[in-house]
Amino acid sequence: MFKFFKNNDSNDYSKKNEELLTKTASLLIHTAKIDENYTDNEKKIIKKTLIQLGIKESKADQIMLTAEINEEKSNQILDFTKEIKNADSEFKIKIIETLWTIIYSNEEEDIYESNLMRRLSGLLYLDNKTVGDIKKKIKTKFTK
Repeated sequence: MFKFFKNNDSNDYSKKNEELLTKTASLLIHTAKIDENYTDNEKKIIKKTLIQLGIKESKADQIMLTAEINEEKSNQILDFTKEIKNADSEFKIKIIETLWTIIYSNEEEDIYESNLMRRLSGLLYLDNKTVGDIKKKIKTKFTK
């Protein structure tokens, strides 16, 4: 697995990277809540993603708490995607994979989730084919 940021507490990633990860976590939480069923499994998926991105487990908990507050206060996804859209393709693809994993973690996709993903592909500057290919890959994992 790849690491976007170094995984230790000695201030290896900048405040800007922490802000990016907080916005990313907020988007992931928003996606998990869109079906009005924010589960412990979805929280584990989000935390695991933050750790895969290079955050220590203790810092991941802190970022998730901040992200949950930010998500509750926000009324639009643009607050979260502004930072993410400028990240590199590898980062954005990892986030799209996680978003689909959250959606399919309850083995179904509703119309709100579908609509959100269509909007996000444009907001994150990813083409529909890439997002669709990722969707197929993740859906296959959950429908076996």
